[in-house]
Amino acid sequence: MYKELIYLIPFVLVLGLISVATGTEGLKGEYYHATISAHEWQDLVLTRIDPMVNFDWDIDSPESGVVNSDNFTVRWTGMIEAPNSETYTFHTEANDGVRLWVNNEMIIDTWTWSKTWHVTQPPIEFGSGDITLTAGQQYEIILEYYEHDGNARCKLSWSTPTLTQEAIPSRYLSVERPHAHNPDPADDDILRIALATLVWTPGGYAASHDVYLGENFDDVDAGAADTFRGNQVSTSFSIGFPGVPYPDGLVPGTTFYWRIDEVNDLHPNSPWKGTVWSFAIAPRAAYNPDPPDVAEFVDLNAELSWTKGFGVMLHYVYFGDNFDDVNNADGGLPQGTATFHPGPLDLAKTYYWRVDEFDGITTYKGDVWSFLTQGAVGSPEPANGAMDVKQTMILTWSHGVFADSHQVYFSTDKEAVKNADTSSPEYKGSGNLGSQTYDPRMLEWDSTYYWRIDEVNNTNPDSPWTGPLWSFTTANFLVVDDFEDYDVGKNEIWWAWIDGLGYASHPTLPAHPGNGTGSMVGDENTPSYTEETIVHGGGKSMPVFYDNSVLLYSEVELTLSYPRDWTENGISTLSIWFRGDSANAAETLYVALIGSAVVTHDNPNAAQIDTWTQWNINLQAFADQGVNLANVNTIAIGFGDKNNPLAGGSGMMYFDDIRLYPPPPEPAP
Repeated sequence: MYKELIYLIPFVLVLGLISVATGTEGLKGEYYHATISAHEWQDLVLTRIDPMVNFDWDIDSPESGVVNSDNFTVRWTGMIEAPNSETYTFHTEANDGVRLWVNNEMIIDTWTWSKTWHVTQPPIEFGSGDITLTAGQQYEIILEYYEHDGNARCKLSWSTPTLTQEAIPSRYLSVERPHAHNPDPADDDILRIALATLVWTPGGYAASHDVYLGENFDDVDAGAADTFRGNQVSTSFSIGFPGVPYPDGLVPGTTFYWRIDEVNDLHPNSPWKGTVWSFAIAPRAAYNPDPPDVAEFVDLNAELSWTKGFGVMLHYVYFGDNFDDVNNADGGLPQGTATFHPGPLDLAKTYYWRVDEFDGITTYKGDVWSFLTQGAVGSPEPANGAMDVKQTMILTWSHGVFADSHQVYFSTDKEAVKNADTSSPEYKGSGNLGSQTYDPRMLEWDSTYYWRIDEVNNTNPDSPWTGPLWSFTTANFLVVDDFEDYDVGKNEIWWAWIDGLGYASHPTLPAHPGNGTGSMVGDENTPSYTEETIVHGGGKSMPVFYDNSVLLYSEVELTLSYPRDWTENGISTLSIWFRGDSANAAETLYVALIGSAVVTHDNPNAAQIDTWTQWNINLQAFADQGVNLANVNTIAIGFGDKNNPLAGGSGMMYFDDIRLYPPPPEPAP
């Protein structure tokens, strides 16, 4: 067999090269044998053009006698063209795993390959990811797939708000790669040199290359005049020494952006604008601390480490439990290693540390980093740095082991919160142990807030313990329900979303008999009674079973406390993410406000769509039915014809991220 392969591989490779030159529809597929002792791309055994990626090989080989039926990998590369300008959701269905890049952005990753072939996902893994594409423009696409053993399957499809999910047709795929690719240094690389040579692989049609280079992404992306460095035939470009750009050397701590446009005056599509890549020169100051800045639950015997600054020889470490003392410290002892052992640390304490770097001439003062040891205040909710937080968020945290009470500081002013004490306006009061919550009331849209929790125990001489500075940013939309707050025994999902079964009485509400429809919400087999695996955003979604065979239609309904004013900030669109199953009965999917104003999905088979799909509804459709959008008290999701019920079928659906959006901003003149 191996003798046969020696002749087969060059033949197939030549065919592939011919196809690339002629712009054949499809993607170039490179098939490898992978071995446990080596790596997933061990031996290239086959190269061919695959018109589509829509394979279900079962237990067979992709190419009998050439490719293994188990322990193989495939890399498909080429270009993809969007038929319309909109947001595309790419979907993968794989046994075992895949990684997908579009326009150099990884949007799907279900890859768990390892040298022990340890597979942690289900037999068939579904992945999805979104990216906005422009009609008629080509984008580089790379799909990597691996198969360990058993059945083999790999399928690539897409969908949009106007396009039903389909395997990506070959007419939108091309093996030609007209754009420059494989940048060196790699995108986002960090270099420790003062000069560099930029190298790339040319596009298939390039006769020459326009080189753009600068220190501002937008300037390089727009091709601003001072970023254009000339047209050349060579596929390398040097910088950082006399006679070339940046003749005095590349300045440490600087990020550079570069772009290569491929040019061929004889080709009608020339030039091909390249992706903006970047690289940085390592700073002189220390960076990349371990434990990371604001880390929690750090071991009491932790060793501190960092990445040393570019060109430095010695390090000065300052360590303590007071920010100002560490920030203002000077005259420390030098050391040659980029590690520091502070000795046994105290339980439940915030520590600060700083590393100054010395290159033989200059000392470069470092940032002050912090961490909390085990037993300290922690687990902030929303998480530190969280984005798209709802405007009615109640802050929570876990108390420290020594705390008897706590002090809350909150504001949009970062420095004010960091430096506040109980006499400051940022101080919002204190609370006793067991009440680790703070309600800041209504928050502004799209704003960053800072908060701090100091823990107090008047019997302990170390009290109070200053907490870390946390932050979050509110959303530029309203959250109707993201399903993250539901939990067993506290806020069970069927207490909020009323279904056909209702619920038994509990301490805060009497029993409810249900709404008389064929719906059932929730999942009693998960810790939260929500869906915790099939989710669009966060860690939970709402599962809804419907059965229209007896009760004729199915519906779940939420009574709103907030948001009820659906005109706030010019809101105009209700957005709901949903996912069904191909085995579901094709019942009409609808949304109803205040019980009677109904809008149905345009696709009568929406319940059978088996990937996450966004449904955007213009609120005017409800206003036209008499709904007062300034006072919306209920929202329902249902299946069937509510106004003319007919016997039907059953199925399971999932819903997530129900939001209200204002119109997009007007484009700049």
